[in-house]
Amino acid sequence: MLILTKEDIQKCFSMTDAIRAAKESLKIYTAGDANVPLRTNLNVEKFNGQSLYMPAVSSGEQSALGVKIVSVYPDNIQKNLPSVPATMVALDPETGIVSAILDGTYLTQLRTAAVQGAATEELSNTNAKIGALIGTGGQGYQQAIAMMTARELTELRVFDIDFDRAQQFAKELALDMQGVFQTKIKAVKTSKEAVLEADIVTTVTTSKVNTFDADDLKPGVHVNGMGAYTPDMLELPSKLLTEANAVIFDTKDGVLAEAGDIQAPIKEGLMTAEDYTGELGELLLDKIEGRTSEQDVTVFKSVGSAVLDIVTAQQIIEKAMQQNIGTTIDF
Repeated sequence: MLILTKEDIQKCFSMTDAIRAAKESLKIYTAGDANVPLRTNLNVEKFNGQSLYMPAVSSGEQSALGVKIVSVYPDNIQKNLPSVPATMVALDPETGIVSAILDGTYLTQLRTAAVQGAATEELSNTNAKIGALIGTGGQGYQQAIAMMTARELTELRVFDIDFDRAQQFAKELALDMQGVFQTKIKAVKTSKEAVLEADIVTTVTTSKVNTFDADDLKPGVHVNGMGAYTPDMLELPSKLLTEANAVIFDTKDGVLAEAGDIQAPIKEGLMTAEDYTGELGELLLDKIEGRTSEQDVTVFKSVGSAVLDIVTAQQIIEKAMQQNIGTTIDF
């Protein structure tokens, strides 16, 4: 059995690799070649925690099998432990034997950012130069890298409700990415300052109110909604969704069931579920259209899916084995 830490994964699997894996994952899902049951959520009341189990199996272009275990323990912070630890267990789809255990926290950050990168590649204008990132929490770092990987940005504006945190984030990201990207990274004090004239906007928060004003967006913008994964979260403005030329999801069932900002205009009677364009997998399989002109406003919404975990994990395992990376144990 192979053990892969965050550092192991970083050695053998790039964001470009992850974006490619995300595209393959969503094509598999849309083609009906994946079985992704609803996640199982166990309350651990005694310790104020929850333990979630996300299984999936895929066939088609990539055979993969696994389960990601994610725990939510807010009190862990007081114990100097991660509050949302995650572990990915990958199994050999041919034999059902556990083949690897991966750092699930980093895997989640990587595949969540990669699906945004995939959407940005497919939906934003190819000459996009200015990016805006709203939210500098645990997902923010990889989201920024995915944006800069997908497009050659000259500027990335970073906004967070805590300006000091945004400044520190921008400083660290700029230092880490020196020599990798030519992008100027700067913190801004308002979301308006972030999104004005931006070509790509990515919001990744758990906000219960809109994180920006739709009227501040320019024609031709592409927006990624990567947070708001419960019915009470509302990152994206309804006006953006009702007026956009294309609104595309990672998985239609998941987004319509979980994302409050996508549900809002339906509840308000402004549109129906059928008014949304479709899935990114459908776009990749040439079943629907996305951007049709440079002036189109496009939106991508993601709540995640275990198919992204298992396919990305399987490809990481294959690359790690080719490069002799990781720790192998007899079990």
